[in-house]
Amino acid sequence: MLDYTPIPQEQIRQFDEKGYLIVRNVLDKKTISRLVVASDHLIDSDLETNRQSNPTGLYDGFRNTITLNDAYIPLIRHPKILPLVVHLLGSNLQLMTSHLIYKYPNLDTPETHRAPGWHRDYLQAMMALGHHSIPRIELKCAFYFTDLSQPKSGNTMVVPGSNLLTKPLEIPKGQADPAGAIEPLLNPGDCLLFENRTWHAGAVNHSDHTRKGIMIGYGYRWVMPMDFRRQSEEFIEKLSPLERFLVAEPYDDVKGFQPDGGANPLANWCKEHNIPIARHFGPGNTMTNIY
Repeated sequence: MLDYTPIPQEQIRQFDEKGYLIVRNVLDKKTISRLVVASDHLIDSDLETNRQSNPTGLYDGFRNTITLNDAYIPLIRHPKILPLVVHLLGSNLQLMTSHLIYKYPNLDTPETHRAPGWHRDYLQAMMALGHHSIPRIELKCAFYFTDLSQPKSGNTMVVPGSNLLTKPLEIPKGQADPAGAIEPLLNPGDCLLFENRTWHAGAVNHSDHTRKGIMIGYGYRWVMPMDFRRQSEEFIEKLSPLERFLVAEPYDDVKGFQPDGGANPLANWCKEHNIPIARHFGPGNTMTNIY
C-alpha cells in the first residue's frame, strides 16, 4: 500500500486558497535519468498512438503515456505525491490523464506567446456547469525532468487564487496575462500541483534546452477519464492491486450495483491513518473534511 507521512496543514491551506502547490525534490537523479531515457525514446520514435503534437513544432508529446513505457507506472502512486492528492481531493480517485510534454526552445517566439493559452481544465465539465458552478473535480501533478529555474523556460504559468473565481478570467487589453499571473521556477525533480479550476497557460521557452515533463492527473471515479475508457488487459496485468484501482479497475470481485462505488484501498488507508476520506465545499468555499 502507501507509507504514511503527515501532510503539513500549510500545504493543504495553500492549495485550497491559491489553487496550486510546489513540492520540491520529488524525483531523484536516477529516476529522472530513467524517465528522460524513456521519454526521449518515445519522442524520437515514429509512434503515432496517442501522440499529441503542435503543427508549429513548438511542442510534442503523448497521452496515456503510462501505457507506452513501464518507467512511468510508478508515478501514478508516487509515495510523496499520491498521499497529498488524497488529502486534497479525497480517496475516491482514479487516473484521468498521463501527458508527456516536450516544449522546444524558440527564440523567435514573442515572450508574450502562450501555448496553450489561458484556460481551465476539463472542458466537458466547464461546458456543462459553467464558471459559477464548477467544483474541484480534477488535480494535475506536473513532474519536471529539466531545469526551469529561470523565467521564460516553458513552464506552466498559474494565477494564484483563480481556482475560486466564479466568472471567466479577465486579461487587461493589450496584455498577455491576467493580473497576478506567475511562472513558477522549478528545478529538475520538482512537482507542480494545480486543480482543474486554476487558470493556467504555457510560458514561452526562450531557454537553451527542451522543457521535459509529464502531467499525471487524478479525478473522481465518477468522472470520465480524458485519456482512456478502459486500459488494455496487457497493461493491467503489469499493475499492482492499488495501481489497477487507480486506472479505474474494480478492487474486488463483487458483482452488481454498489452505491458507494465498491471496495476502495485508498479509503481503507485513510481510515487506518485517521485521514479524511472526502472533502466537501461549504459556504465561502471553505472545505469540510469527511472521515
